[in-house]
Amino acid sequence: MEYVQERVTTLHALTDHRPAAPTGRAAVVVPMTEREYGTLAAERVLSALETVDPARVIVPLRASAERAGPFARWLAGFDVDVETLWCGGPRLAELLADRGLDGDRGKGRDVWLGLGRALDEEYVVVHDADTKTYSPAFVERLLFPVANGHAFSKGYYARVEDGALYGRLFRLFFRPLVRALADATERREAGVIEYLDAFRYALAGEFAATTELVSKLRVQRGWGLEVGTLGEAFAHAGFEGSAQVDLGRYEHDHRSVDGPTGLADMSRAVGEATLRAVEDGGVAVDYDGLADRYREAAERLIDGYETDAAFNGLDYDREDERSQVATYAGALGEPGPDARLPAWRDAPVTPAEVAAAARADLADAAGEATDAGGDETTRTGAALGDADVRGNGHRAPADPPSDPAPGEE
Repeated sequence: MEYVQERVTTLHALTDHRPAAPTGRAAVVVPMTEREYGTLAAERVLSALETVDPARVIVPLRASAERAGPFARWLAGFDVDVETLWCGGPRLAELLADRGLDGDRGKGRDVWLGLGRALDEEYVVVHDADTKTYSPAFVERLLFPVANGHAFSKGYYARVEDGALYGRLFRLFFRPLVRALADATERREAGVIEYLDAFRYALAGEFAATTELVSKLRVQRGWGLEVGTLGEAFAHAGFEGSAQVDLGRYEHDHRSVDGPTGLADMSRAVGEATLRAVEDGGVAVDYDGLADRYREAAERLIDGYETDAAFNGLDYDREDERSQVATYAGALGEPGPDARLPAWRDAPVTPAEVAAAARADLADAAGEATDAGGDETTRTGAALGDADVRGNGHRAPADPPSDPAPGEE
């Protein structure tokens, strides 16, 4: 049984114990898209949160206008305080554009909007909604370190499913990239690199933090969210204020390598976010030959993965892994313009303004009326996303959209 400590405090699931944690003082932010509507995974997450009973659940929702209303009604059917924050409406888009915050939309932008709404609570927990093995203990485990002296904690877990190793973007791209950067950097300058390397699953979507820390985070707009958050956590919490938590068995939907939302596209965002975090940490990155150094580091790790898979009787396709490394190497280069969203403590918009715009947009999408100021929603049936709504029992979604077949992440 493994219980080794890293440079950041590492909490292991050595037993089935569920640690005491202040869930009633925490907001849980669960970003969702149309594909989560009515799925068993999202149902499991929300049903588990009913038993956790956090102060609030905030769902930043990316969905079409046609789906936003039914989705919100479905969310309101759970016995937990859910605020549906529709991120795709015209009023919200206009508000952000007027404040100089327009730009690419993606997971990071959605989470940033949700984090602003979570700042009224003492703690914030963020996790994905496509988790097939979700447990109420995840919230308690993530919260425990931040309620006991740390400012930031991140989940980790092994991605072993269907008799094979997954977590490929982390194993085959992020980890060897960080190792390549470390090999080319003087030890005295490598603090941020050592910090990134200390996390066992740096690309996990699950983390918790104090709201004081959350208010300081600059947030990547897209798929660079997770590693960008680590870079900000290094700046504001450092090794001493950070922890990682074993979440045990964890299964996600998988993604294909190619395609508009595949791992190749994600690797470009993750690569930019990683290199920006390293530069923010004071490291002068040598971009000449970086792709070659990355490939060399990846080859060394592939040797280890192949042996580990054989040791555990798992399938392993070495040539496919090497092909992915070649694809990811093309993602490396100097980061483009910094398009991060500002820390909420410095933002030119308030969470209340965001909530008012999103409520009015959602009411319009659902065919409901708002007052002239857009601050209150007149409800003609099920509640649509206000923070004071508590559902009673589960309602099956009406006319659910087709759920695209998952890829193979």
